[in-house]
Formats: sequence, structure tokens, C-alpha cells
Amino acid sequence: MKTAPLLSRLLPLILILVLGSPVAASAAPRHPFATSRNRMVDEDVVAAGVKNERVIQAMRDTPRHEFIPPDQRALAYYDMALPIGEGQTISPPFIVAYMTESLDPQPTDKVLEIGTGSGYQAAVLSPVVRDVYTIEIVRPLGERAAKTIKHLNYENIHTRIGDGYKGWPEAAPFDKIIVTCSPENIPQPLIDQLREGGQLVIPLGERYQQRLFRYRKQDGKLVQEALLPVLFVPMTGAAEERRQVLPDLTKPEILNAGFEEFSENPPKASAWHYQRQCRLVVDEEAPEGRNYMLLASPRLGHGCAALQGMHLDGRYIREVEFSAQVKTAAIQAGPVASQSADAAIMLYDHRRDLIGEIALGPWYSDMPWKKISRRFVIPSEAREGIVRIGLFGGAGELSIDDLQLTVLQHTSAAPPKKP
Repeated sequence: MKTAPLLSRLLPLILILVLGSPVAASAAPRHPFATSRNRMVDEDVVAAGVKNERVIQAMRDTPRHEFIPPDQRALAYYDMALPIGEGQTISPPFIVAYMTESLDPQPTDKVLEIGTGSGYQAAVLSPVVRDVYTIEIVRPLGERAAKTIKHLNYENIHTRIGDGYKGWPEAAPFDKIIVTCSPENIPQPLIDQLREGGQLVIPLGERYQQRLFRYRKQDGKLVQEALLPVLFVPMTGAAEERRQVLPDLTKPEILNAGFEEFSENPPKASAWHYQRQCRLVVDEEAPEGRNYMLLASPRLGHGCAALQGMHLDGRYIREVEFSAQVKTAAIQAGPVASQSADAAIMLYDHRRDLIGEIALGPWYSDMPWKKISRRFVIPSEAREGIVRIGLFGGAGELSIDDLQLTVLQHTSAAPPKKP
């Protein structure tokens, strides 16, 4: 896979999309990524709340760069999703660690993974459980992952090409099941193949609005526990064919744009995922409603962001207006120009390659509450976007409220209807 020309121009921005300042590679010739990997684990796994020591050690020992296309390896130890080809992505390391910990992995466990992808999640599971059975529906990805797993001598990982909706019946029952792609509902075969007392961790929901759930099988039924808001690629195959709720491709929108909806303990804004160093502020003087989001980082180089996925299809949308109410204080920019306060929408094509962004910032100085609005033409190759707000390696405080995306002009094309 060739690096997109725009990717090389936007590389500094991508590098700090989540983490901020670059992470230096180790000088040790035999382990060139060891320092970067350990720093990533310290700052983006342990500091983010993962406590299971066996999982943490697995994250330190697993060479994520081996599971990433060569043109992406400079980004291997940043806590961010990366394209791995065939329109799929490798999950951010924190999510991999969090999901692994949520399974409560035991050395005697037999685990089924749905969605092999690059093979990285299976590799992290390998040292903390007895056996991993992993299924990938996209043949080129499954074959590439199997080759990487064999090359790295993971002897307890068993791979298969197939539709994960059906599970792996001849290897059932499983002590644990982990799903790394998002269906709308839990496939019945996975419920059937989970042993009594076993656990299932799975992201469920609409295409761009999902939540991670943990289920325990008790008396043949699943007991639900809600975890984090997340964003995963859809489960393709039979699961996607059964999907009932589809986005209206002519009406992209930012959900919970005023941060009035939130979950408790601790309070987190609904519809937003990857909320790092940010909190909801209740204030009668908020520009819209009673709440706004405060994103604050006391020093340079740390992740400070909130993200939201959305459809933004250039085949049907020609021009939009992007706006927000913004306040900044004590802003310090990092050494890279884009390491500062910003609100932007990253644009991706059908392969989920980054093709550009529409941004309201960045902001490098302090300002009181101010409405900022700009118009943008959407590239015809755009298919989806990631709304991102934060400091991205900068320091200071960004307060933001009432984010809006208004369609000013549609194209003449009509989106397809679900049969």
C-alpha cells in the first residue's frame, strides 16, 4: 500500500492527533521500538486506568509495529487507530488493553475472537489465556494476520477465514468471546457458543454510535453491563445484512452537540468517545443549554481530546457550514504547528484513508466565548468523518459548546435505499 500524498503532508498532525508530542524510538539496536512501546503503555494504558498486571505486561511485550503496514509503522506506538488495508483499522492500544482486561482473562481460558483484523488483539490475548480462536471475514486480512502470527511464533492462536457471525461451533464452548467489530445486535450463534458462566465483550449499536458491553451468561441468558462509548468498524457479512438502523446519508449531524446528555459515575458526554482529560461543566452561563465541555491539559505532549464518528459522504453532500462556541485560556502550543487547541472533522475515503480535514482552529491565544463558523466544500471521495475536539499535544484549556454541522448544498445524486 502506498502512502497517500496527503498523508505525508499531514503526518505531523496525525502524529499528535491523540498523543501530542512525538515518542522517540529506543536506541537499542535489537529492540528499536521498546522505548516507544513502554512509554505508550505507561502514558496511554496504565495512566488511563488499566490495572491488570498480566494484560499490562502483554501490552509491553507485543510488537504492535509487526501488525501494521510498513508505511504506517512510524505511528505504531501512538494511541490511535490506523488503517490496515481493505477498509479496516487496527484499534488504539488503550482499547485493546481495556477490552482484554474487561474479559478477566485467565490462564485456562479458551477465547473466541471475532474480527482478526491485523492479528494484534489475538497476540495480546495469547500470553494471558490458554488458546485463542480468531476469525476474519476479509480473506486478504486473515491470510496476512495468520502469516504474521506464525512468523512471531504465537503457537496458541488458531486462525480461520469466515463469517464471524457464525462463530466457531466445532471448537465451542468458549470461556470468553471478544468481538472487535460492531454488529447492531449480538449474533445468536455467539450466545450459543459461550459456556455457562462465560463472558462476552462486544461493541453494539448504530454505525457511528456504539457502546462497549460486557455480558455474563447466567442460566442460559446474558446479563448486561455497559462499559465505554466506542467506535468500531461494522461487522460485515450476515450481521450487516441484518442491520435495521442506517444513517441518512443526506443529513450528517453532530450528536449531543451541546453536551446536555451524559452518563453518570463518572459523568461522560453521550455520543462522544475517547474522552481524555476532559470534563462536563454545568454553568448557567454556558452559550447553549446548561453544560459545556472543558478539555484541559497542564503540560505539553499529553492526550486531551474527545471524538465522534459520523457519515459525511461527498457523493451526496457538496458544501457544509461547521461552527462552534469556543473559549480558550492559558494556551501553550507545542513545537509542531498543529499542537494546540482545535475543533475539526477529519475526512476519510471508502478505504478509511485520511484525505483531509475541515477545521475551525487551531487557536494559539486566549479568547472569551466566541462563535466561530466556516464554510467548507466536501471532497467527492469523502465517505465518513471523525469530529475531534481537544488540545492535541498543546497545553491550557479549551471550552467548547454547541458544535453544529449544517448542510448548505447537496449534490444531485440520490443515496441508495435499503432493499
